[in-house]
Amino acid sequence: MDKAQGSVHSSFWSNLFKQAPKSNELLELIKEIPPFISLPKKSLKALLQIVHHRNYISGEHIFYQGDPGLGLYIILEGEVNIQYFSPKGKKVTLANMSNGDFFGELALLDGEKRSASAVANKDCKIAIIFKPDLDEYILKNTKDGVSILHGISKIIITRLRHLNNEFLLLHDSVIDDKENSHELTN
Repeated sequence: MDKAQGSVHSSFWSNLFKQAPKSNELLELIKEIPPFISLPKKSLKALLQIVHHRNYISGEHIFYQGDPGLGLYIILEGEVNIQYFSPKGKKVTLANMSNGDFFGELALLDGEKRSASAVANKDCKIAIIFKPDLDEYILKNTKDGVSILHGISKIIITRLRHLNNEFLLLHDSVIDDKENSHELTN
């Protein structure tokens, strides 16, 4: 953690799936995102019909920690910071995201409250897929739905594995520090 900046660089929040899009077109971006990567072009074009667009100005909250989780956000232009506020009110920046990055995908599954806030760091153009729209799409297109849900599960699994590795490294580091401290006091 960068204590001066209040930043944590955790693989849970980093976009482990980002690949440089071939163009800035939404279709090109969506087909690179794991939930949609296996969909045929025809399905991707149908999916575009449920995408909403929103512009945010620098400093504007896209959503607040504790808000209901409503959908998946894809950054078309700009930068977004993911921020966590501790129970004591300390702000920690978990991730800095930019063009082609996505966030909020867990809301597509559970619709639970947001665990962090998303704030436009620069003026942004964002594409949004809302959970109710995607749920309806999945019900009408079950084969695509299975592929989409499989893609979301891959995101969760990959992030959980990276988080487990980070935890184990931190655990080992704390144990080593305690052992070294104990040796110094003896």
